Amino acid sequence: MNWPISDLDELRRLHILQAAFPDAMLAETVLLATFDQVWSVISDVENEFPGLVPDVKSIRIIARNGDRMRAMVHGRSRLRAPFDMILRPGWCLMQSRFLIFGMAAVPAGDHTRFGYLAGLRLPGMRIVRPLLAPLQRRLARAVLRRFEARFTHPEPH
Repeated sequence: MNWPISDLDELRRLHILQAAFPDAMLAETVLLATFDQVWSVISDVENEFPGLVPDVKSIRIIARNGDRMRAMVHGRSRLRAPFDMILRPGWCLMQSRFLIFGMAAVPAGDHTRFGYLAGLRLPGMRIVRPLLAPLQRRLARAVLRRFEARFTHPEPH
């Protein structure tokens, strides 16, 4: 028997992850840069991530095994947590005990389709979801604006 095979791009995989964590917010944009340009920034997690995600003050990779890592994240909101992380071209997923973050990038000609996912992994989230939704939308817009600005006015390295 021949089973159908479907290749999902990284952005579709991010949508599937969001379906598994319906309390997480997912936002998308098109970045005015090539995939290689976008991914060279995203993959420099320790130097670039703190300037792109509003609450991240610093991130330090403390262990690495291929595309799997362990990172210590310090936030401006006093968050200090270890995160398990997968980082490979087009895909970044970070999970702590209480948080999940994901980024996906897919080539689109001379541009890049980009998605950002973030959410809390706490009991009772479905109850407070309506209260958090406006905050999540503002956070999503802020993150996307930072990424768009980063690739509209790239910083010299």
